[in-house]
Amino acid sequence: MKNPFMLIATTICAAFFCVLVGILFFTFKDEPRNSKFGTAFSLVNDKGETVDQSIFKGNPSLVYFGYTHCPEVCPTTLFEVAGYLNQLGEEGAPIKSYLFTVDPERDTPEIMNGYVTAFSDRITGVTGTPEEMKRVIAGWKAFAEKVPNKSGGYSMSHTMDLFLIGADGRLKGLIPYGADSDDAVEKIRSRLL
Repeated sequence: MKNPFMLIATTICAAFFCVLVGILFFTFKDEPRNSKFGTAFSLVNDKGETVDQSIFKGNPSLVYFGYTHCPEVCPTTLFEVAGYLNQLGEEGAPIKSYLFTVDPERDTPEIMNGYVTAFSDRITGVTGTPEEMKRVIAGWKAFAEKVPNKSGGYSMSHTMDLFLIGADGRLKGLIPYGADSDDAVEKIRSRLL
């Protein structure tokens, strides 16, 4: 039979290690990623104008990857973004906001314009071809996948975080879906303004 002291000590060490990993994960899960981030692109905004990665230079930005047929998460997030901008008032005037589609097959510039302007005239929709959007999504380390449904249509599974991009075009942090509004505004203020 094994030494009971060693078994207890090993169990305590393993439990301590698991708790430490959990603490580190939850402490740093919304910190900026240090890996290569972003990618060059040439896409179309909701007004039909060509846009590229230079839209992130000079102004801080809020970037969300979603789609117009999204039943809950996307409209909730865009409603919250509009609220953050309103709560920041004049202090938040330099901030630009973007919805990059994860569903370019359905999200034309016209459809995106009607969708984003329903939330705020300060949110710009961005779309492109499926190949272009797939490359941009991957370059941002985001996730998007088509999920077929029983009726023959589909929905999209996608990253739900709001990306905070500094005026230098670099990732400054993430706001998770469902974050407390005051905490989110304070994070935007401290990371972007």
